[in-house]
Amino acid sequence: MRRAEQDHLRWAALVCLAVALATAALSGCVSQPATGPGGVAEARPSTEPADLERRARVRLELAGLYFGRGQSSIALDELKQALDIKPDLPEAFSLRGLIQASMGEAGNADESFQRALQLAPRDGNTMHNYGWFLCQQRRYPEADVQFSNAVAQPQYQDTVRTLLARGVCQARAGRWADAERSLSRSYELDPSNAATAYNLSDVLLRQGEYERARFYVGRINAIPEATTAQSLWLAARIERKLGNGQALQDIGRKLRDRFPTSSEALQFERGQFDE
Repeated sequence: MRRAEQDHLRWAALVCLAVALATAALSGCVSQPATGPGGVAEARPSTEPADLERRARVRLELAGLYFGRGQSSIALDELKQALDIKPDLPEAFSLRGLIQASMGEAGNADESFQRALQLAPRDGNTMHNYGWFLCQQRRYPEADVQFSNAVAQPQYQDTVRTLLARGVCQARAGRWADAERSLSRSYELDPSNAATAYNLSDVLLRQGEYERARFYVGRINAIPEATTAQSLWLAARIERKLGNGQALQDIGRKLRDRFPTSSEALQFERGQFDE
């Protein structure tokens, strides 16, 4: 993988920073030393609510960093320590649900997400994460409820992300018109989001809206840095539906030149447009 060493160093630096923060936070959460036998000072962790919260969130931050590095078992251990300190920390249950879902522990993940929502029933981030988990489990109606609830929260900041996830999930369920509405709204809020443009174009293609589909994927492919083998392949399928042979061949050349080893380039060469 490209830049693997740089990514490793970046994560290592983040973990070191988190450990430093943890050390600082924990040192700040220690009460004044008590004098033990022989006059030896014994440091005891503070049980003040604010200090417990701080210590738990340090563990939560470390868990998130370890999860990001693919070290799920260590992340779960950090979360256990966070919940030992503060058993009612909703973000810890939400993150635990994500980790358990990534490990294939669907039942445990479901319980974790539900517990998180019991503790923070208006948390849009948990609703989003739970909704995506439910979508992965093909529990589409339940997922749609969670996405809808998330965007309905007045203080929720990630409406674009949730509308995108909702549209993708609706498309997976074959609800093309609903998917178009969700993705169109997400695109209105952030026209620069290539993932939204791609998925909206794909949905429009499946609905036979070829000219509109061409517009959205064209916005992606007009930017070299945003262009991918997937976006070129989608454009090729659209041009084929429109009967534009020259445009189709132009896209094929770009696929071969930029992504010669991609599965999309191979499909183009084999003419597998409808598979």
